[in-house]
Amino acid sequence: MSTAPVRVYAARLVGLPIFDPQGDQVGKVRDLVVAVRSEVNQPRVLGMVAEVFGRRRIFVPMTRVTNIDSGQVYTTGLLNMRRFEQRPTETLVIGQMLERQVTIPGSGVRGTVYDVGMEQARNRDWVLSRVAVQEPGRFRRRGQTHVVEWSEVEGLTRRDETQGATLLIAQLSDMKPADAAQVLHDLPRERRAAVVADMDDERLADVLEELPEEDQVEILNHLDAERAADVLEEMSPDDAADLIADLAPETAATLLELMESEDAEDVKRLMSYAEETAGGMMTPEPVILGPQATVADALAHIRNPDLPVSLAAMVYVCRQPLETPTGRLLGCAHVQRLLREPPSSLAAAAIDTSLDALRPEATIDEVAAHLATYNLVACPVVDEAGRLLGAVTVDDLLDHMLPENWRDHEPGGTVTHG
Repeated sequence: MSTAPVRVYAARLVGLPIFDPQGDQVGKVRDLVVAVRSEVNQPRVLGMVAEVFGRRRIFVPMTRVTNIDSGQVYTTGLLNMRRFEQRPTETLVIGQMLERQVTIPGSGVRGTVYDVGMEQARNRDWVLSRVAVQEPGRFRRRGQTHVVEWSEVEGLTRRDETQGATLLIAQLSDMKPADAAQVLHDLPRERRAAVVADMDDERLADVLEELPEEDQVEILNHLDAERAADVLEEMSPDDAADLIADLAPETAATLLELMESEDAEDVKRLMSYAEETAGGMMTPEPVILGPQATVADALAHIRNPDLPVSLAAMVYVCRQPLETPTGRLLGCAHVQRLLREPPSSLAAAAIDTSLDALRPEATIDEVAAHLATYNLVACPVVDEAGRLLGAVTVDDLLDHMLPENWRDHEPGGTVTHG
């Protein structure tokens, strides 16, 4: 490493790329792991938590870090790819120190930790040496900030202190839901609860959809019933139905009662089908158009950035009513075909009349065979009268075909079934 004294602040490290000696990126920094001995002795930095391919988090010892410079971290390239698991003697700087309430006894200041600085000691170990504290603001103004020595602060080693979540939530808001879900999954239980409490309902719903079932149930059970119902309303109906099915029957009934009637009806309808069937996997909210809709109308609907890619691949032309269960399904139009048609022409003229629909009782194997045979990313599901009930997408299928613990899969290894 460089012989010049270097001080690095933890919050600025998060998200920095990690490179091997050949200059290839191997991951990103997500946190620092330290061993806290006391409020007097500077904690030793043991290493970094890095996010590598597949959103998996590994431990990178500081002995493997060769340089931290110009917004980049360099390593020896010899990294253990085993998933990081925090030990009881270890503390996460981002996850457990930032936003903790502390006191600076010498000045009587009480405030919130917004960053922590580390530097190399004479023995070449990295240690936490500085603490950045911000006093409470007044009249919407930010409070005064103080950067002091580690030994000048009280409260950082006490686990029972309150810890806010503003900074971490700001970081999560910039991540894709799947990446934010992994961060939330890896947090200590108390810290996770604090973050969930401050997240807005829509963002929490997006992240919940990407979490393992046990995390979903735990988080929902710790919310008050009114908020839990609000979050379920923000989730896609098929994901909400799967989650409610995992709750205790009395809890599920209470939440369904509290949900808006329209959202609750969609969920109840999905729950009426067996889980491993087309009806149990489908989403009741595909892009549905009437017979008079134009190609321009169809393209305007599928341009919606919030629409999943698999649902944007196809539109469904139906008779009235246009809410599932709809009137009779007339056919489906693939986005590629729509792009080749004049915008003023009818979308109904572009439908694929050769595409067969699935029945809700179709098994998971039948759904997989159907999508694979016809190279589809989505397929309609209809009742005996030919009314559209919903659409099964390839991501719905994968969610049900993969083992429950697929998110914990080690690349190159095997997935154990619980």
